Amino acid sequence: MPDNINITDSHCHLDFPDFADELPGVIARATDAGVNRMVTICTRLRNEPQVRSIAETYANVFYAAATHPMSVAKEPMTSVQEVQALATHEKFIGIGETGLDYHYTADTKAIQTESLLIHIEAARRTGLPLIIHARDADDDMARILTREHKAGAFSCLLHCFSSGRALAEAAIDLGFYLSMSGIATFPKSQEVRDIFANAPVDRILVETDAPYLAPPPFRGKRNEPAYTVHTAKVGAEVFGMEFKDFAAQTEANFDRLFTKAARSEGTN
Repeated sequence: MPDNINITDSHCHLDFPDFADELPGVIARATDAGVNRMVTICTRLRNEPQVRSIAETYANVFYAAATHPMSVAKEPMTSVQEVQALATHEKFIGIGETGLDYHYTADTKAIQTESLLIHIEAARRTGLPLIIHARDADDDMARILTREHKAGAFSCLLHCFSSGRALAEAAIDLGFYLSMSGIATFPKSQEVRDIFANAPVDRILVETDAPYLAPPPFRGKRNEPAYTVHTAKVGAEVFGMEFKDFAAQTEANFDRLFTKAARSEGTN
């Protein structure tokens, strides 16, 4: 990676067992690949101390926390105040991932919605962006985000976007952002690439969702932040841009959305 090109893995899970005892090497490989920042995501609030510790250990790692929709029925319901308290940490830069997942857990729709609304209010009060997981729930997600944004504005990222065009358009209309993961690089994902191509490039981020969804040439293997580069190269092709220009654009987009991270780096 040329010295003047940097990108950010806006969503990974560095606390997962897949990276146990190997984290220094994973971070080093990412840095060597030009991935200058990573956001590690806490999906169960009881694991927040471990995730926070990773961010505290590595200067180029930030973190976010929430209760994942697939876990919310098995976890204590959080409160706005609890999330607000966690958000005071200097490296806590986003509220998520939260959202709706009807693929495996449609039977918990009601409690997923309750949790989502708590996290939305926390995003309003903290001014930190909401990080949304949405799967097989496009209509409800678009409806809730639109209604809640009208009731009180907040910023938002739809991470690992692989939903339909209507949800993408609703998100863009609200001023939200879409994140491109390894899914967008898969040969059968032309529809997803077309949706991205029709979105404004100044609303696009890139991520790995590591350890999941490794892009080619690593598909089927464990994903890691260094591989963000491969997704970003496909993103550049989707938008008809030079890689260095697309990388710079996604960096500017990240800084605009995750302002706390941008401010933190400015003081280092």
